[in-house]
Amino acid sequence: MDNDGLRSTGFQPVNHLQTRTSVPQIPRQALSIEGHCPLSIVHCSLIFGGTTEGRIAIDVVEQAGKRYYYSTRGDLQSVALEYGEHVVGAMDAVAMREFCSQHDIRLIIDAAHPFADRLHQTIAEVAQELSLPVVRLERRYSDAPDAVYAEDYADAAAKLKGYRRVLALTGVQTIGRLRQLWTSDVAVYFRILDRDDSRAIAQREGFPMERLVYYEHERDVETLIHRLGADVVITKESGESGGFGEKLEACRAAGVPLVVVRRPALPKSFVVVDGPHGLRREVERLLPDFYALRSGLTTGTCATAATVHNIYNMYGAMGDSKQPLVPVLLPNGETIRVAIEPDGSVVKDSGDDPDVTRGTRICSAVEYVELADDYTIDIDGGDGVGRVTLPGLGLPIGAAAINEGPRAMISQNARLALQRVNAPWGRYRVVVSVPEGRELAARTFNPRLGIVDGISIIGTTGIIQPFSSEAFVDSIRKAMQVAAASGSTTVVVNSGAHSEDIMRQRYPQVPHQAFVHYGNYIGETLQIADSLGFRHIAMGVMIGKAVKLAEGHLDTHSRVATINHQFIVALARRAGCSAATLEAIGNITLARQLWTILTPMERAAFIDVLTKACLDHCRPLLRHSQLTIEIIEG
Repeated sequence: MDNDGLRSTGFQPVNHLQTRTSVPQIPRQALSIEGHCPLSIVHCSLIFGGTTEGRIAIDVVEQAGKRYYYSTRGDLQSVALEYGEHVVGAMDAVAMREFCSQHDIRLIIDAAHPFADRLHQTIAEVAQELSLPVVRLERRYSDAPDAVYAEDYADAAAKLKGYRRVLALTGVQTIGRLRQLWTSDVAVYFRILDRDDSRAIAQREGFPMERLVYYEHERDVETLIHRLGADVVITKESGESGGFGEKLEACRAAGVPLVVVRRPALPKSFVVVDGPHGLRREVERLLPDFYALRSGLTTGTCATAATVHNIYNMYGAMGDSKQPLVPVLLPNGETIRVAIEPDGSVVKDSGDDPDVTRGTRICSAVEYVELADDYTIDIDGGDGVGRVTLPGLGLPIGAAAINEGPRAMISQNARLALQRVNAPWGRYRVVVSVPEGRELAARTFNPRLGIVDGISIIGTTGIIQPFSSEAFVDSIRKAMQVAAASGSTTVVVNSGAHSEDIMRQRYPQVPHQAFVHYGNYIGETLQIADSLGFRHIAMGVMIGKAVKLAEGHLDTHSRVATINHQFIVALARRAGCSAATLEAIGNITLARQLWTILTPMERAAFIDVLTKACLDHCRPLLRHSQLTIEIIEG
């Protein structure tokens, strides 16, 4: 349930292992915390949730293994908290102020519904009084030029006059706000949740019960439009996670207009982020001791930020800030802000990852080349960016060592920046350079991979997750505990985001909390999962890690295990591969080149041999769990 209520009635923390069907109201002076947190720290954070964004915030703060509190108005949202306490009940300003003071709250994360306007204002008021920072985890919104926007519900009601039948998707709490509309001669149908408490609200408002229709899924909107004969639909500007896109498409398909009530403006004091990476970086900044290790930025993100700055600078859009921040759209769709140096470069912040490029300046030059029918972006590397001399890296020989992910980031962000500054259409050339790149390259694997004269511009997600053996394994353990708390008997372990995306398609019935990243720590991950009693472990393994695991390396980090050509050739020989294939395998640079070397028949046999070898090394670690290994192409 959205955390948008501000009744001054009591509220009560709920132990995260309990299931609640009702919330007893207790006086504020009788407030107590049921259960206990595994860890206790001096500085805590308080999340206001009850939404999809609330769950995202939980995932982010759980990574710290520190105490926090998660507040919702009701107890209908089921959440699995390992280190948090679930506080149930609406808070007014007095209650919120007392709670923050009593529990030493040092940071508030507002992840409540965008239309919880009273709650946002109360948070801002209390935060100002107590000098607390507030991070707003906002939804992502997209403009709909063919929709009719209303500033509030009164404005919406005025815009709906003249229509015969209205389908309202604004929620049961808005029935009273649209009373002027449904008490007129307009037939208004409200879609609500099929729950007794929702029906009670409608009945209390005096709404005709025969005009209630019930929520099944977002895709039922077009069906409802046709069944009710609706000639217009009204909804809230609820963003991606609120199903706004699906509602818009349904109206377009049905040929009816969509009236959208704009979301209320947020308090200006809030620091706004729109995804997990941005939220974590703000928590790291505002509560420096909350996480054991800080996250960082990839070279790809730094190059992208420098490119955006250069475009803004070309067209006079940077302003007078001495340390400007520019927006960078990450591959996951969220936007973070990156600091720019006075010379226009970006100093790489690696967080607490022991990266050789830490503190390195990443530069980008942008120039207009010629007129074109759209924005076309050519990307190249300058001084300190390596050049490719061997096949198998996914880049043409002679190309700059700027990987596919960063190229896509730079191109997409450059187009967005050009649009924002109303730059003329045309072909633009972006040249990324790293002044210290040649010297740094000698301390990387680039020479071994045939990349010369500089470093690579890399990064799949745009964010560096901090590396530390002890901390990483501990984070795996925490994630596993959350997965166990979800009630799933299966845990799906993956090396990273790409393999997880594929495994999610293969295991759609497994809850999202039961997908855990092992990074390189396969052995520790399996032992933790087995100790927690999972009946089934499904492990997705990319080919590069699989050949290391098959040789017996339960830690697949490159500092521990490198590609062993002789071993891979031996596996291929056992799979019955041809002499020509065996010879080609002996010359590969990266394991993923196997996919292009093996014939379809050889591939099936090789995967079978490889999987069995991996299982032989993993099964002895497991006393209770059944293990499935799936080799992933990539």
